[in-house]
Amino acid sequence: MRPVICYPTDALPGADLVLYGSALAQAQVTETVLVPPRDAQSIRVPSGAFLRIVSVDGPQVGDLNLFNAKDLSERFYSGKTRALHGTHVSTGDRLWSSFPALRPMATVVADTLDWYGIDQDGGSVHDVIGTRCGPYTNHLLSGQDYHHCCHSNLTRAVAAAVDLPIEEAQGLVHDVLNVFMCTGFTRDTGQYFMKASPVRPGDALTLFAEIDLLPVLSACPGGDCGSEHSSDTAPCYPLLMEVLVPPADALVGWQMPTPNGYVGGHGTQG
Repeated sequence: MRPVICYPTDALPGADLVLYGSALAQAQVTETVLVPPRDAQSIRVPSGAFLRIVSVDGPQVGDLNLFNAKDLSERFYSGKTRALHGTHVSTGDRLWSSFPALRPMATVVADTLDWYGIDQDGGSVHDVIGTRCGPYTNHLLSGQDYHHCCHSNLTRAVAAAVDLPIEEAQGLVHDVLNVFMCTGFTRDTGQYFMKASPVRPGDALTLFAEIDLLPVLSACPGGDCGSEHSSDTAPCYPLLMEVLVPPADALVGWQMPTPNGYVGGHGTQG
């Protein structure tokens, strides 16, 4: 039998990439944050602005969490993004938020690695497959405690950003967009694999903030993730986050996406 696309995207609200591209060309950098190797940092991006993630010194993968800056319960939903757009995202794809809002949080407007496509192993970049390297998985597989997995890095950064105890912040950390990471599934066993990222200094992924965002980014301890991802020996490099704000008149006609229109009730009303 022929495969059938589960979620045809023809009816999705479209991204006006011409408008976004014009606004990006006029935008100015207003804030920068450098994410150290094996650590994480946050930044705030107002709706209608851009977040640019840049490789600066060497090949480095980043794990990205996105929150609604005004309501932390609305956060990036990697599974639904994957179901709608595929295992990897690039220009024109949108990053969707969790239930009940289920709306675009951000749109990919520029990707210097869009040339990579899908390689002979089935690998591609910017995946929404992997959940993030974490100390619990590392301990499960190795029996060792390691405190600089992306889950831990993100936990520390979230705690600092919103002034929460570590225990509470950990519960907010969620499945990520693996920026610059090259991954796929093996054809024989169907297992998740990674390979050295093609990212090089100057490469960037640029997102348009559809709502007010609190991005939190970890510079993965695996570096380019060509060998392992929870490591103190893999070469690691910083990542740069930039906020770019366009002129007020650059987005005429754009409107912030509204939360999902489902009436609620789940079959329990009338």
